[in-house]
Amino acid sequence: MRVEDFLIQSARKNPDKIALICQQARFTYRDIDQASDRLARSLWAGGVVRGDRIGIFLDNAVEAVISIFGVLKAAGVFVMINPSTPPHKLAYILNDCRAVGLISHTQYTDMLIKSVPCIASLRLLILGGLAPFEVENKGVLVMGWDEAVVQQTEYINHPMLEPLNEQTLAMVIYTSGTTGFPKGVMMTHLNIVSVAASITQYLENRSDDIILSALPLSFDYGLYQVLMAFKVGATILLEKSFAFPQVIINQLLEKKVTGLPLVPMMVAILIKMKGLTPGHFPCLRYITNTADTLSLLHIKKMRFLFPETKIFSMYGQTECKRISYLPPDQIDIRPDSVGIAIPNTEVTVVDERGERVGPGVVGELVVRGAHVMQGYWEKEEETKRALRPWHLSGEKVLYTRDLFKTDAEGFLYFVGRQDDIIKTRGEKVSPKEVERVLCALPEVAEAAVIGVPDPVLGHVIKALIVLTSGGSLTPEAVLLHCKQNLEAFMIPKFVVFLEALPKTEMGKIKKGELS
Repeated sequence: MRVEDFLIQSARKNPDKIALICQQARFTYRDIDQASDRLARSLWAGGVVRGDRIGIFLDNAVEAVISIFGVLKAAGVFVMINPSTPPHKLAYILNDCRAVGLISHTQYTDMLIKSVPCIASLRLLILGGLAPFEVENKGVLVMGWDEAVVQQTEYINHPMLEPLNEQTLAMVIYTSGTTGFPKGVMMTHLNIVSVAASITQYLENRSDDIILSALPLSFDYGLYQVLMAFKVGATILLEKSFAFPQVIINQLLEKKVTGLPLVPMMVAILIKMKGLTPGHFPCLRYITNTADTLSLLHIKKMRFLFPETKIFSMYGQTECKRISYLPPDQIDIRPDSVGIAIPNTEVTVVDERGERVGPGVVGELVVRGAHVMQGYWEKEEETKRALRPWHLSGEKVLYTRDLFKTDAEGFLYFVGRQDDIIKTRGEKVSPKEVERVLCALPEVAEAAVIGVPDPVLGHVIKALIVLTSGGSLTPEAVLLHCKQNLEAFMIPKFVVFLEALPKTEMGKIKKGELS
């Protein structure tokens, strides 16, 4: 099965079903299927051939959804890029994957003017909006969106191409690199289809679902909301952001939303909103969370506000999309766990020799499954470090560089990134473990723990804390709590109170800025 079959089959089965709601406009499966057909033919007309990489530099809009499936129908490889990406990084990504095409909008003209001339491989630029600009590089063909999609008539009888096989590359999605440059994660049709099938299985997605996503499509968590909705023939409601939470609340009620993907930053905003009462959203069947674990305080408030809604805590990496989920009936029993392996996936915690460790022992998490990436685009050494032969079968498995432990029942607990571990007094400290203890204080809304250099101890621990509204604590009270709940070498030396912690767009704390 190919990824574009999600759309094709849903359009054949129920062509008049609303597939997408975006900016109050509604689009049926037939609308998107036909528009993506026309875009595919325009890509061929522009010289795109099988396997070419096409950048998609758009926000959450119908054009972005059409572009994803249009590129796939043209047997191309799509590369989603966040439109907030600065020009130099946009040029780096497109040069790195040698993109031949870019689909964007004239609202990003200032950024495109700076980056497009720097992309040596670029031959085709498709732009939404009014009056597409001329580029300095005369070798680049510029098309307007209307010309490429709405009014397209050329090559109308050009047959759609079949990919060579399910291992054909479908997507390159860029993630942060250890060198400071992003790495292109290569995902095949099989990778994407496999993980979409697994997630929709445990979420029990169905065609009558209405899923609201305010996550950017350039973030794989947001992208897969569309892919999974189209797989089961559901409706996806795309919001551009979570900047106006009352709009989200209104949409949840008005559209009778059944599924809501969130990240911790969105949860923190949601639970502070006034006027929300238990049972406020009777149609909301499930909420998912990933990117980072929820604090115990946030889980308690979510369980109070959404008593009939299933809450799924999940963990994953771009290199394989999703790894584990916590069944909702376990969230009160083991709230700090990220659960069990998703269907059709095997996870193992191993020591430095690659041997499985027992319950309670910290080791690196290894992932085996059809959704594990093919590697990093043209980065052989980094690929070799991440994908290694599994000693039981010889197949390549993903070494995540994430430290985990399991309990006696096999549930997973995230300890920290290998690179985040703080070495102090000859001991290794997981920031996550200290943060959990800090967040157990009722007055603590959020906490981040970092290591700061010390000439004697190597590093000492620094705790940065955001208090709840009206909360009051002293550094002495925090340290006393830590002494009662942590080993001596894990106790922070410094406690600092902040108004807020610096975060990424997806709510992850920027610990580099704290350092």
